[in-house]
Amino acid sequence: MSFAVALHLTCTAAALVIGSIVLLRTKGNQCHRLLGRLWATLMAGAALSSLWIPSFLKFGWIHLFVIVVSACIPKGIMEIRRGRVQSHRRWMVGTFIGLIGAGLGTLAPGRLIGDALRVALGWR
Repeated sequence: MSFAVALHLTCTAAALVIGSIVLLRTKGNQCHRLLGRLWATLMAGAALSSLWIPSFLKFGWIHLFVIVVSACIPKGIMEIRRGRVQSHRRWMVGTFIGLIGAGLGTLAPGRLIGDALRVALGWR
């Protein structure tokens, strides 16, 4: 496994866990802000690391998430800095749902994670 793939998987798995915690906990306190910053950093790391994955050169629908994350995370941050809590929530929750969607997309045949999972489960 290449460094880019390992970094990407680490960032996405951690973003899924941290993002779930952020969504389930009380909003607006110091813990929420700290975990939110960590989540945004992990999402940026996931998006950027995917640019160095060799299969990225075979552009597919799943790679649109790089563009989406690159736009949505800064927009969500700008919204909360402007005091627009509802808009901030929509941008961040939407990005989290996109993370889940991209994760489910990796389970498709021909994708690294999906193929590895099928082999591990003996379905191939």
